[in-house]
Amino acid sequence: MSDYSLAELCIAACAEAWRGDGEVLATGITVIPRLAAGLAKSTFNPALMMTDAEVFLVDEPVPVGKRGDYTIKPEGWMSYARTFDNIYGGKRHALVAPVQIDRYGQTNISTIGPRDNPKAALLGVRGYPGNSINHANSYFVPSHDARAFVAGEVDFVCSVGYNPARWPGGKQPQFLDLRIIVTNLAVLDFGGKDNAIRVKSLHPGVTFDDVQAATGFPLERPTDIPTTPAPSAEQLKLIRETLDPHGARSSVFKGDPPGVRQAA
Repeated sequence: MSDYSLAELCIAACAEAWRGDGEVLATGITVIPRLAAGLAKSTFNPALMMTDAEVFLVDEPVPVGKRGDYTIKPEGWMSYARTFDNIYGGKRHALVAPVQIDRYGQTNISTIGPRDNPKAALLGVRGYPGNSINHANSYFVPSHDARAFVAGEVDFVCSVGYNPARWPGGKQPQFLDLRIIVTNLAVLDFGGKDNAIRVKSLHPGVTFDDVQAATGFPLERPTDIPTTPAPSAEQLKLIRETLDPHGARSSVFKGDPPGVRQAA
């Protein structure tokens, strides 16, 4: 039994998405990815560019939640136009939270159900199309099940993936940069044959069969699958005292998988 929460495990795992990236704009959408970007900048990649979620680039990550007496430490100006300069120049790595993802890495945040008569309307495609063809992308899926990891294609393709049927000449694109997927069960990547999604690590107490049963398509299984590394004492201290002092991370999961418990 651990002394860290599932949320903290996922924050540390998501932070690894930016390892080795150097000076790129780190965008983390929703609580866990945002805290992960802050953790990466605060530890192994201080060159990451981050904003205060408004207009300034900041020297250190801004804590999530009420700022109280905290004063941001600006180190530059990130205008709307400059943001797109980074996007179109490939100098960004976004870690976002799609509602659906398929075996090709295509994602959906727009509608659920048939396009002409959807059961639910969500956010629309937002910036997903341009993001997916211009810079690196990773994903966080808090509930790993067959409704999120769908059989066939996602209901509405918002970001492109490795589906050859959707590309000229029926060939998988070579320029896409899809990195990792972190879920409540495991860490996955696109390192399988023909960019197939494979299991990269399993969270404590989770088996490959658990992950496969919760996925609507076959996953590639490496010979040896390591356990997702636990967050270090330094990382936990940063998460709990600096990045998320109000505990916003505790709202993400209702329960932990075997082997990981909610820390007090």
